[in-house]
Amino acid sequence: MDWRPFIRTIKNKNKHKTIETKHGNQGAPKGNQFWKLRAKHGRDKLFATPELLWQAACEYFEWCENNPLYEMKAFSYQGIIVTEKIPVLRAMTLSQLCFYLNCNEAYFRNFKAYLPEDEKDFSTVIKDIEQVIYNQKFQGAAGNLLNANIIARDLGLVDKTETENKGSITHLLSKPLTKDELKNFNEILENDV
Repeated sequence: MDWRPFIRTIKNKNKHKTIETKHGNQGAPKGNQFWKLRAKHGRDKLFATPELLWQAACEYFEWCENNPLYEMKAFSYQGIIVTEKIPVLRAMTLSQLCFYLNCNEAYFRNFKAYLPEDEKDFSTVIKDIEQVIYNQKFQGAAGNLLNANIIARDLGLVDKTETENKGSITHLLSKPLTKDELKNFNEILENDV
Protein backbone atom coordinates (compact mmCIF):
# COMPACT_ATOMS: atom_id res chain seq x y z
CA MET A 1 0.00 0.00 0.00
CA ASP A 2 1.22 3.45 -0.82
CA TRP A 3 1.61 5.54 2.36
CA ARG A 4 1.89 8.88 0.62
CA PRO A 5 -0.84 11.35 1.48
CA PHE A 6 -4.12 10.75 -0.30
CA ILE A 7 -5.63 13.35 -2.56
CA ARG A 8 -9.19 14.33 -1.80
CA THR A 9 -11.64 16.54 -3.72
CA ILE A 10 -13.83 18.95 -1.75
CA LYS A 11 -16.97 20.46 -3.28
CA ASN A 12 -17.61 24.02 -2.20
CA LYS A 13 -20.43 25.97 -3.86
CA ASN A 14 -20.03 24.40 -7.30
CA LYS A 15 -16.24 24.83 -7.19
CA HIS A 16 -13.96 21.85 -6.95
CA LYS A 17 -10.80 22.16 -4.96
CA THR A 18 -8.21 19.40 -4.64
CA ILE A 19 -6.21 19.27 -1.45
CA GLU A 20 -3.73 16.87 0.01
CA THR A 21 -4.33 15.53 3.50
CA LYS A 22 -1.86 13.90 5.82
CA HIS A 23 -4.27 11.23 7.00
CA GLY A 24 -6.03 10.40 3.79
CA ASN A 25 -9.68 9.47 3.48
CA GLN A 26 -9.75 7.73 6.88
CA GLY A 27 -11.82 4.87 5.52
CA ALA A 28 -11.11 1.59 3.81
CA PRO A 29 -11.30 1.62 0.02
CA LYS A 30 -14.64 0.63 -1.46
CA GLY A 31 -14.94 -3.04 -2.35
CA ASN A 32 -12.18 -4.08 0.03
CA GLN A 33 -12.16 -7.52 1.56
CA PHE A 34 -9.80 -6.89 4.46
CA TRP A 35 -12.21 -8.70 6.79
CA LYS A 36 -11.19 -11.99 5.14
CA LEU A 37 -7.67 -11.50 6.47
CA ARG A 38 -8.78 -11.81 10.10
CA ALA A 39 -7.56 -14.92 11.85
CA LYS A 40 -10.84 -15.31 13.76
CA HIS A 41 -14.30 -13.80 13.89
CA GLY A 42 -16.18 -12.60 16.97
CA ARG A 43 -15.18 -12.20 20.56
CA ASP A 44 -13.18 -14.77 22.50
CA LYS A 45 -14.96 -16.76 25.17
CA LEU A 46 -14.46 -15.23 28.58
CA PHE A 47 -13.84 -18.65 30.13
CA ALA A 48 -12.02 -21.55 28.54
CA THR A 49 -13.77 -24.17 30.66
CA PRO A 50 -17.06 -24.49 32.56
CA GLU A 51 -15.06 -24.94 35.77
CA LEU A 52 -13.46 -21.51 35.35
CA LEU A 53 -16.90 -19.95 34.79
CA TRP A 54 -18.25 -21.63 37.95
CA GLN A 55 -15.18 -20.51 39.93
CA ALA A 56 -15.68 -16.89 38.81
CA ALA A 57 -19.40 -17.06 39.67
CA CYS A 58 -18.55 -18.42 43.13
CA GLU A 59 -16.16 -15.48 43.62
CA TYR A 60 -19.08 -13.16 42.80
CA PHE A 61 -21.35 -15.02 45.25
CA GLU A 62 -18.72 -14.65 47.98
CA TRP A 63 -18.29 -10.97 47.12
CA CYS A 64 -22.05 -10.46 47.60
CA GLU A 65 -21.89 -12.10 51.03
CA ASN A 66 -18.78 -10.17 52.09
CA ASN A 67 -20.12 -6.81 50.85
CA PRO A 68 -23.64 -6.40 52.21
CA LEU A 69 -25.66 -3.24 51.78
CA TYR A 70 -26.11 -1.09 54.86
CA GLU A 71 -29.29 0.38 56.27
CA MET A 72 -29.38 3.17 58.84
CA LYS A 73 -31.57 2.27 61.83
CA ALA A 74 -32.51 4.56 64.69
CA PHE A 75 -32.66 3.14 68.22
CA SER A 76 -33.77 4.71 71.45
CA TYR A 77 -32.33 3.61 74.77
CA GLN A 78 -33.15 5.52 77.97
CA GLY A 79 -34.19 8.56 75.99
CA ILE A 80 -31.05 8.69 73.87
CA ILE A 81 -31.50 8.23 70.13
CA VAL A 82 -28.68 6.43 68.41
CA THR A 83 -28.33 5.60 64.72
CA GLU A 84 -26.51 2.50 63.63
CA LYS A 85 -25.53 1.04 60.26
CA ILE A 86 -27.04 -2.43 60.01
CA PRO A 87 -25.82 -4.83 57.28
CA VAL A 88 -28.60 -6.15 55.04
CA LEU A 89 -28.54 -8.86 52.40
CA ARG A 90 -27.32 -7.83 48.96
CA ALA A 91 -29.51 -9.45 46.30
CA MET A 92 -27.55 -11.30 43.64
CA THR A 93 -28.47 -10.38 40.08
CA LEU A 94 -27.46 -11.60 36.66
CA SER A 95 -26.76 -8.00 35.68
CA GLN A 96 -24.34 -7.56 38.58
CA LEU A 97 -22.72 -10.94 37.85
CA CYS A 98 -22.13 -9.89 34.25
CA PHE A 99 -20.56 -6.64 35.44
CA TYR A 100 -18.34 -8.66 37.78
CA LEU A 101 -17.37 -10.98 34.89
CA ASN A 102 -16.69 -7.99 32.61
CA CYS A 103 -19.36 -8.83 30.05
CA ASN A 104 -22.88 -7.61 29.36
CA GLU A 105 -26.15 -9.50 29.74
CA ALA A 106 -26.63 -9.81 25.97
CA TYR A 107 -23.26 -11.54 25.66
CA PHE A 108 -24.20 -13.91 28.49
CA ARG A 109 -27.62 -14.71 26.95
CA ASN A 110 -26.12 -15.24 23.48
CA PHE A 111 -23.34 -17.38 24.90
CA LYS A 112 -25.99 -19.53 26.57
CA ALA A 113 -28.28 -19.67 23.52
CA TYR A 114 -25.66 -20.51 20.90
CA LEU A 115 -23.51 -23.08 22.67
CA PRO A 116 -22.05 -25.66 20.29
CA GLU A 117 -22.89 -29.31 20.99
CA ASP A 118 -19.38 -30.06 22.25
CA GLU A 119 -19.65 -27.35 24.96
CA LYS A 120 -22.93 -28.29 26.65
CA ASP A 121 -21.13 -28.47 30.02
CA PHE A 122 -21.31 -24.67 29.99
CA SER A 123 -25.11 -24.97 29.83
CA THR A 124 -25.18 -26.93 33.09
CA VAL A 125 -22.98 -24.37 34.83
CA ILE A 126 -25.06 -21.46 33.53
CA LYS A 127 -28.27 -23.13 34.78
CA ASP A 128 -26.62 -23.68 38.18
CA ILE A 129 -25.58 -20.02 38.34
CA GLU A 130 -29.10 -18.86 37.46
CA GLN A 131 -30.56 -21.24 40.06
CA VAL A 132 -28.26 -19.94 42.81
CA ILE A 133 -29.29 -16.35 42.01
CA TYR A 134 -33.00 -17.31 41.91
CA ASN A 135 -32.82 -19.23 45.20
CA GLN A 136 -30.94 -16.46 47.01
CA LYS A 137 -33.54 -13.88 45.94
CA PHE A 138 -36.51 -16.12 46.72
CA GLN A 139 -35.21 -17.18 50.15
CA GLY A 140 -34.17 -13.62 50.99
CA ALA A 141 -37.67 -12.36 50.17
CA ALA A 142 -39.34 -15.23 52.05
CA GLY A 143 -37.25 -14.44 55.14
CA ASN A 144 -38.00 -10.69 54.92
CA LEU A 145 -34.35 -9.95 54.19
CA LEU A 146 -35.24 -8.49 50.78
CA ASN A 147 -38.27 -6.52 49.58
CA ALA A 148 -40.76 -9.26 48.67
CA ASN A 149 -42.67 -7.12 46.14
CA ILE A 150 -39.58 -6.19 44.15
CA ILE A 151 -38.18 -9.72 44.21
CA ALA A 152 -41.54 -11.27 43.21
CA ARG A 153 -41.71 -9.00 40.16
CA ASP A 154 -38.07 -9.71 39.29
CA LEU A 155 -38.57 -13.48 39.55
CA GLY A 156 -41.82 -13.35 37.58
CA LEU A 157 -43.92 -14.51 40.51
CA VAL A 158 -47.41 -13.11 40.08
CA ASP A 159 -50.46 -13.55 42.24
CA LYS A 160 -53.16 -13.86 39.58
CA THR A 161 -56.87 -13.94 40.17
CA GLU A 162 -59.14 -14.79 37.30
CA THR A 163 -62.82 -13.99 37.20
CA GLU A 164 -65.26 -15.61 34.85
CA ASN A 165 -68.67 -14.21 34.05
CA LYS A 166 -71.16 -17.04 33.70
CA GLY A 167 -74.19 -14.79 33.59
CA SER A 168 -75.73 -13.00 30.69
CA ILE A 169 -75.43 -9.38 29.74
CA THR A 170 -78.67 -7.48 29.70
CA HIS A 171 -79.30 -4.03 28.48
CA LEU A 172 -82.20 -1.94 29.62
CA LEU A 173 -83.90 -0.17 26.78
CA SER A 174 -85.99 2.89 27.17
CA LYS A 175 -88.27 1.62 24.41
CA PRO A 176 -88.74 -1.75 22.70
CA LEU A 177 -86.68 -2.52 19.55
CA THR A 178 -88.34 -2.37 16.16
CA LYS A 179 -88.24 -5.42 13.89
CA ASP A 180 -85.44 -3.89 11.76
CA GLU A 181 -83.36 -3.00 14.85
CA LEU A 182 -83.86 -6.51 16.25
CA LYS A 183 -82.82 -8.03 12.91
CA ASN A 184 -79.63 -5.88 12.78
CA PHE A 185 -78.84 -6.76 16.39
CA ASN A 186 -79.18 -10.50 15.69
CA GLU A 187 -76.95 -10.20 12.59
CA ILE A 188 -74.27 -8.47 14.68
CA LEU A 189 -74.45 -11.24 17.29
CA GLU A 190 -74.19 -13.95 14.64
CA ASN A 191 -71.17 -12.28 12.99
CA ASP A 192 -69.36 -11.94 16.34
CA VAL A 193 -69.72 -15.65 17.12
